[in-house]
Amino acid sequence: MSGGFLIDMDGVVYRGTELIPGAVDFIRLLLEHRIPFTFLTNNSQRSRRDVTTKLRRMGIPIEERHVFTCAMATARFLARQHPGGTAFVIGESGLSQALHENGYSLVDSNPDYVVVGEGRNLSFELVERAVQMILDGARLVATNLDPNCPTSSGTRPGCGAVVALLEKATGVDAFSVGKPSPVMMRDARKELNLDAASTVMIGDTMDTDILGGVQMGYRTILVLTGTTARDDLQRFAYRPDIVVDSIASLLSPGPELTELIGDLLPSQVA
Repeated sequence: MSGGFLIDMDGVVYRGTELIPGAVDFIRLLLEHRIPFTFLTNNSQRSRRDVTTKLRRMGIPIEERHVFTCAMATARFLARQHPGGTAFVIGESGLSQALHENGYSLVDSNPDYVVVGEGRNLSFELVERAVQMILDGARLVATNLDPNCPTSSGTRPGCGAVVALLEKATGVDAFSVGKPSPVMMRDARKELNLDAASTVMIGDTMDTDILGGVQMGYRTILVLTGTTARDDLQRFAYRPDIVVDSIASLLSPGPELTELIGDLLPSQVA
Protein backbone atom coordinates (compact mmCIF):
# COMPACT_ATOMS: atom_id res chain seq x y z
CA MET A 1 0.00 0.00 0.00
CA SER A 2 1.10 3.55 -0.63
CA GLY A 3 0.31 5.07 2.73
CA GLY A 4 -0.92 4.56 6.26
CA PHE A 5 -2.75 5.90 9.28
CA LEU A 6 -2.01 7.65 12.56
CA ILE A 7 -5.00 6.96 14.82
CA ASP A 8 -5.95 8.66 18.07
CA MET A 9 -7.42 6.33 20.68
CA ASP A 10 -9.86 7.83 23.21
CA GLY A 11 -12.84 9.18 21.31
CA VAL A 12 -11.87 7.36 18.10
CA VAL A 13 -11.69 3.64 18.91
CA TYR A 14 -13.14 3.72 22.42
CA ARG A 15 -14.87 5.98 24.93
CA GLY A 16 -13.90 5.19 28.51
CA THR A 17 -14.14 1.41 28.67
CA GLU A 18 -16.50 1.01 25.72
CA LEU A 19 -15.37 0.22 22.17
CA ILE A 20 -16.77 2.43 19.44
CA PRO A 21 -18.67 0.32 16.86
CA GLY A 22 -16.60 -0.39 13.78
CA ALA A 23 -13.23 0.20 15.46
CA VAL A 24 -12.20 -3.46 15.70
CA ASP A 25 -13.35 -4.18 12.14
CA PHE A 26 -11.35 -1.25 10.78
CA ILE A 27 -8.17 -2.28 12.59
CA ARG A 28 -8.61 -5.89 11.43
CA LEU A 29 -8.95 -4.55 7.88
CA LEU A 30 -5.65 -2.67 8.18
CA LEU A 31 -3.90 -5.72 9.63
CA GLU A 32 -5.31 -8.10 7.01
CA HIS A 33 -4.11 -5.91 4.16
CA ARG A 34 -0.84 -4.91 5.85
CA ILE A 35 -1.67 -1.23 5.77
CA PRO A 36 0.72 0.63 8.12
CA PHE A 37 -0.83 2.26 11.17
CA THR A 38 -0.04 3.31 14.70
CA PHE A 39 -2.13 4.49 17.61
CA LEU A 40 -1.02 7.94 18.69
CA THR A 41 -1.71 9.01 22.28
CA ASN A 42 -1.01 12.11 24.35
CA ASN A 43 -1.32 10.08 27.54
CA SER A 44 2.12 9.49 29.07
CA GLN A 45 0.97 7.43 32.06
CA ARG A 46 1.16 3.98 30.46
CA SER A 47 4.09 2.36 28.69
CA ARG A 48 3.82 1.17 25.12
CA ARG A 49 3.34 -2.39 26.39
CA ASP A 50 0.65 -1.35 28.85
CA VAL A 51 -1.31 0.49 26.15
CA THR A 52 -1.01 -2.53 23.87
CA THR A 53 -2.34 -4.82 26.59
CA LYS A 54 -5.27 -2.49 27.28
CA LEU A 55 -6.27 -2.42 23.61
CA ARG A 56 -5.87 -6.18 23.21
CA ARG A 57 -8.12 -6.78 26.22
CA MET A 58 -10.72 -4.60 24.55
CA GLY A 59 -10.57 -6.84 21.49
CA ILE A 60 -8.18 -4.88 19.27
CA PRO A 61 -5.53 -7.40 18.11
CA ILE A 62 -2.42 -5.24 17.88
CA GLU A 63 1.28 -5.51 18.76
CA GLU A 64 3.53 -3.05 20.59
CA ARG A 65 4.78 -1.66 17.29
CA HIS A 66 1.27 -0.31 16.69
CA VAL A 67 1.47 2.13 19.63
CA PHE A 68 3.34 5.44 19.85
CA THR A 69 2.99 7.53 23.01
CA CYS A 70 3.94 11.10 23.85
CA ALA A 71 6.23 9.68 26.54
CA MET A 72 8.16 7.82 23.84
CA ALA A 73 8.31 10.93 21.68
CA THR A 74 9.54 13.03 24.62
CA ALA A 75 12.23 10.55 25.64
CA ARG A 76 13.51 10.19 22.08
CA PHE A 77 13.57 13.94 21.63
CA LEU A 78 15.60 14.45 24.81
CA ALA A 79 18.00 11.66 23.82
CA ARG A 80 18.68 13.47 20.55
CA GLN A 81 19.03 16.86 22.21
CA HIS A 82 21.17 15.80 25.18
CA PRO A 83 22.26 12.14 25.07
CA GLY A 84 22.70 10.46 28.43
CA GLY A 85 21.10 13.33 30.34
CA THR A 86 19.18 13.54 33.60
CA ALA A 87 15.59 14.38 34.39
CA PHE A 88 13.36 15.17 37.34
CA VAL A 89 9.99 13.70 36.46
CA ILE A 90 6.50 14.72 37.43
CA GLY A 91 4.52 11.84 36.00
CA GLU A 92 4.08 8.11 36.13
CA SER A 93 5.76 4.89 35.05
CA GLY A 94 5.11 5.21 31.31
CA LEU A 95 7.22 8.36 31.20
CA SER A 96 9.93 7.09 33.54
CA GLN A 97 10.29 3.86 31.56
CA ALA A 98 10.54 5.68 28.23
CA LEU A 99 13.28 7.93 29.60
CA HIS A 100 15.23 4.95 30.96
CA GLU A 101 14.93 3.14 27.62
CA ASN A 102 16.47 6.17 25.92
CA GLY A 103 19.50 6.44 28.18
CA TYR A 104 18.20 8.93 30.75
CA SER A 105 18.71 8.83 34.51
CA LEU A 106 16.03 10.08 36.89
CA VAL A 107 17.43 12.30 39.64
CA ASP A 108 16.19 14.28 42.62
CA SER A 109 18.62 17.19 42.29
CA ASN A 110 20.41 19.22 39.61
CA PRO A 111 18.63 17.69 36.58
CA ASP A 112 19.21 18.73 33.01
CA TYR A 113 15.43 18.76 32.50
CA VAL A 114 12.22 18.91 34.48
CA VAL A 115 9.86 16.67 32.50
CA VAL A 116 6.12 16.82 33.14
CA GLY A 117 3.54 14.22 32.13
CA GLU A 118 0.13 13.03 33.31
CA GLY A 119 -0.25 11.62 36.77
CA ARG A 120 -2.42 11.31 39.84
CA ASN A 121 0.43 11.58 42.35
CA LEU A 122 1.07 15.29 42.12
CA SER A 123 1.91 17.06 45.38
CA PHE A 124 2.78 20.63 46.19
CA GLU A 125 6.16 19.38 47.41
CA LEU A 126 6.93 18.07 43.91
CA VAL A 127 5.84 21.38 42.41
CA GLU A 128 8.04 23.37 44.81
CA ARG A 129 11.08 21.23 43.99
CA ALA A 130 10.43 21.51 40.26
CA VAL A 131 10.07 25.29 40.48
CA GLN A 132 13.42 25.66 42.20
CA MET A 133 15.14 23.32 39.74
CA ILE A 134 13.81 25.36 36.83
CA LEU A 135 14.93 28.60 38.44
CA ASP A 136 18.34 27.00 38.96
CA GLY A 137 18.64 26.26 35.26
CA ALA A 138 16.84 23.01 34.46
CA ARG A 139 14.92 23.16 31.18
CA LEU A 140 11.17 22.59 31.28
CA VAL A 141 9.72 19.97 28.93
CA ALA A 142 6.09 18.78 28.71
CA THR A 143 4.90 15.53 27.19
CA ASN A 144 1.83 17.49 26.05
CA LEU A 145 -0.20 20.58 26.88
CA ASP A 146 -3.67 19.03 27.17
CA PRO A 147 -5.36 21.06 29.94
CA ASN A 148 -7.55 18.21 31.18
CA CYS A 149 -8.21 14.49 30.80
CA PRO A 150 -11.54 12.65 30.67
CA THR A 151 -12.00 9.91 33.26
CA SER A 152 -14.74 7.43 34.09
CA SER A 153 -15.88 9.76 36.86
CA GLY A 154 -15.56 13.09 35.06
CA THR A 155 -12.56 15.27 34.24
CA ARG A 156 -9.23 15.78 35.95
CA PRO A 157 -6.46 18.33 35.36
CA GLY A 158 -4.10 17.31 32.58
CA CYS A 159 -0.40 17.76 31.98
CA GLY A 160 -0.98 21.22 30.53
CA ALA A 161 -2.56 22.45 33.77
CA VAL A 162 0.50 21.41 35.80
CA VAL A 163 2.83 22.91 33.22
CA ALA A 164 0.91 26.21 33.33
CA LEU A 165 1.46 26.34 37.09
CA LEU A 166 5.22 25.83 36.65
CA GLU A 167 5.41 28.37 33.84
CA LYS A 168 3.58 30.97 35.90
CA ALA A 169 5.76 30.35 38.97
CA THR A 170 9.07 30.48 37.08
CA GLY A 171 8.45 32.73 34.08
CA VAL A 172 9.87 29.93 31.89
CA ASP A 173 7.96 28.56 28.91
CA ALA A 174 7.82 24.80 28.49
CA PHE A 175 8.72 22.97 25.31
CA SER A 176 5.93 20.52 24.48
CA VAL A 177 6.61 17.35 22.48
CA GLY A 178 3.15 15.71 22.19
CA LYS A 179 0.38 16.37 19.68
CA PRO A 180 0.12 18.77 17.90
CA SER A 181 3.90 19.25 18.07
CA PRO A 182 5.65 18.39 14.81
CA VAL A 183 8.20 16.47 16.89
CA MET A 184 5.71 13.73 17.77
CA MET A 185 3.77 13.92 14.51
CA ARG A 186 6.96 13.49 12.47
CA ASP A 187 8.45 10.74 14.65
CA ALA A 188 5.23 8.71 14.46
CA ARG A 189 5.17 9.00 10.67
CA LYS A 190 8.80 7.93 10.44
CA GLU A 191 7.99 4.87 12.57
CA LEU A 192 5.80 3.77 9.65
CA ASN A 193 8.32 4.80 6.94
CA LEU A 194 5.75 7.09 5.35
CA ASP A 195 6.05 10.46 3.69
CA ALA A 196 3.75 13.35 4.60
CA ALA A 197 1.53 13.08 1.53
CA SER A 198 0.73 9.42 2.22
CA THR A 199 -0.08 9.86 5.92
CA VAL A 200 -3.65 10.12 7.25
CA MET A 201 -4.39 11.40 10.77
CA ILE A 202 -7.67 10.18 12.29
CA GLY A 203 -8.69 12.01 15.45
CA ASP A 204 -11.53 13.49 17.46
CA THR A 205 -9.84 16.66 18.72
CA MET A 206 -9.32 19.73 16.57
CA ASP A 207 -6.52 21.40 18.53
CA THR A 208 -4.30 18.31 18.85
CA ASP A 209 -5.04 15.59 16.28
CA ILE A 210 -6.31 17.71 13.42
CA LEU A 211 -4.07 20.74 14.01
CA GLY A 212 -1.01 18.49 14.16
CA GLY A 213 -2.00 16.77 10.93
CA VAL A 214 -2.77 20.02 9.12
CA GLN A 215 0.57 21.55 10.14
CA MET A 216 2.46 18.50 8.88
CA GLY A 217 0.64 18.31 5.54
CA TYR A 218 -1.11 15.02 6.37
CA ARG A 219 -4.59 14.12 5.20
CA THR A 220 -6.93 14.57 8.17
CA ILE A 221 -10.18 12.88 9.20
CA LEU A 222 -12.22 14.17 12.14
CA VAL A 223 -14.57 11.69 13.82
CA LEU A 224 -17.51 12.98 15.84
CA THR A 225 -17.43 10.27 18.52
CA GLY A 226 -15.17 12.22 20.87
CA THR A 227 -14.68 15.78 22.06
CA THR A 228 -15.60 17.71 18.90
CA ALA A 229 -19.09 18.40 17.56
CA ARG A 230 -19.79 19.50 14.00
CA ASP A 231 -20.90 22.93 15.21
CA ASP A 232 -17.50 23.45 16.86
CA LEU A 233 -15.71 23.61 13.50
CA GLN A 234 -16.68 27.22 12.90
CA ARG A 235 -14.42 28.29 15.78
CA PHE A 236 -11.24 27.13 14.04
CA ALA A 237 -9.25 28.80 11.26
CA TYR A 238 -8.24 25.38 9.91
CA ARG A 239 -10.41 22.43 8.96
CA PRO A 240 -10.00 18.67 8.58
CA ASP A 241 -10.09 17.28 5.05
CA ILE A 242 -13.26 15.41 5.93
CA VAL A 243 -15.63 14.92 8.88
CA VAL A 244 -17.27 11.54 9.53
CA ASP A 245 -19.69 10.31 12.15
CA SER A 246 -17.34 7.58 13.39
CA ILE A 247 -14.48 5.31 12.41
CA ALA A 248 -17.11 2.88 11.10
CA SER A 249 -17.62 5.28 8.18
CA LEU A 250 -14.22 4.19 6.86
CA LEU A 251 -15.58 0.68 6.29
CA SER A 252 -18.15 1.92 3.78
CA PRO A 253 -16.73 5.19 2.48
CA GLY A 254 -18.79 7.56 0.40
CA PRO A 255 -17.43 9.45 -2.63
CA GLU A 256 -15.63 12.18 -0.64
CA LEU A 257 -13.92 9.73 1.68
CA THR A 258 -13.02 7.44 -1.23
CA GLU A 259 -11.42 10.39 -3.01
CA LEU A 260 -9.40 11.21 0.13
CA ILE A 261 -8.15 7.75 1.14
CA GLY A 262 -9.28 5.36 -1.57
CA ASP A 263 -5.67 4.76 -2.60
CA LEU A 264 -4.94 3.35 0.88
CA LEU A 265 -7.85 0.93 1.27
CA PRO A 266 -8.50 -2.38 -0.46
CA SER A 267 -10.63 -2.02 -3.56
CA GLN A 268 -13.60 -3.90 -2.13
CA VAL A 269 -13.86 -1.20 0.57
CA ALA A 270 -12.82 1.89 -1.36
